[in-house]
Amino acid sequence: MKILALDSSAKAASVALGENGNIIAEYFQNCGLTHSRTLMPMVSNLLANCEIKISDIGCIAVSAGPGSFTGLRIGMAAAKGIAMGANLPCCGVSTLESMSRLPVTENGIVCCTMDARRDQVYNALFEVSGNNITRICPDRAVSLSQLADDLAKTEKKTILVGDGAELCYNYLKNIIPVCIAPPSIRIQRASGVLAVAEEMVKRGDTVPPQFLSPNYLRLSQAERERLKKLNKNN
Repeated sequence: MKILALDSSAKAASVALGENGNIIAEYFQNCGLTHSRTLMPMVSNLLANCEIKISDIGCIAVSAGPGSFTGLRIGMAAAKGIAMGANLPCCGVSTLESMSRLPVTENGIVCCTMDARRDQVYNALFEVSGNNITRICPDRAVSLSQLADDLAKTEKKTILVGDGAELCYNYLKNIIPVCIAPPSIRIQRASGVLAVAEEMVKRGDTVPPQFLSPNYLRLSQAERERLKKLNKNN
C-alpha cells in the first residue's frame, strides 16, 4: 500500500510517499515560508514527478502533534481534504514518535524534543536497540529539570533529536552525558511520519478523515488567558 505522509508540525514542512518500508520520494522545505503556501504545492509536485495519482494511494498520514498550533491545523486540514476527496483512511501520527524514526544509527535512548516555550519542552523517550524501537514514556510537556532527572535514571547513552534538541543539549550537557544528532537528521520530517504510519496500518490503526484530531498536549495561550480571566472573575 502506498502511503502519503505530511508534516507541518514546526518551521519545516515536508511530504513523503512510501510503500512497503521504502521511501519513494520525499520533499523537505525549511525556508521560513508559511505552510499554507508550501504544503499543498509540495504534495502536488511530488505526486506529479512520481507519476502517482491520488487513486493510487491507500492511506494519508499526518503529524498530529504536539507542535505549532497553526502548523498542525494546516497539516490536518490538508490531510482531511485529500482523504475525504478520495475516500481514504488516515493515520494521525505522534510528532514525537515520528522523530524516533530519524536515521540515528546508535543504540541508546532517543530523546525527542520540541521547544514548548514557558521553560518546557514537548518530549517522549524511546529506546533503540538495533531495529527495535520501544517507547519509554508517553508524549508530554515537561520542564527541562524534570527531563534531566528522568534521563539520569536511564544510565544509557542519550541522543537528542527534534527542533528542541539544541535547547535541551545546552541545558543538559553540564548535568548528564548527552549527544545531539547532526542537523541533517535532527529535525522531524515526513519520512518519520511515514515509518510510523506503516506500522499503524499493519495494526489496523487507521481512522476516517473526519476523526483526525490534533494533540496539542496543552492549551493555547489564548485559551490559557481566557481561563485565567474566568478564574479571576469567579
